[in-house]
Amino acid sequence: MKDADRETLDAFRDAVNMAPAQLEAWLDTDASRAVGDKGEDGGESVGHASGRHIVRLLRKRQDDYTADDFAHMRKVVGYVHRHLAQRPKGDISDTPWRHSLMNWGHDPA
Repeated sequence: MKDADRETLDAFRDAVNMAPAQLEAWLDTDASRAVGDKGEDGGESVGHASGRHIVRLLRKRQDDYTADDFAHMRKVVGYVHRHLAQRPKGDISDTPWRHSLMNWGHDPA
């Protein structure tokens, strides 16, 4: 594995703090489906689709990662870092901010 890919994988593992089964269960909730940018068609949000991709990545063998997998890992890391910087004041336990992060595999609670 290239050094850049190792760094990406380490950053991804730091950013994603939900186990695959935990993330999968979260993605099955109404709260998960209610947040995020759903685009013009109003279908699945970008974050929800990303969460499904993250579950696949977490269950995939490291030797089987592709360039596209590493690109998605970088996207996840960037999203998590940007949104953590926008943490709202007060109780975050039941907020769209937290729910959106959870769709991307990170539970800030």
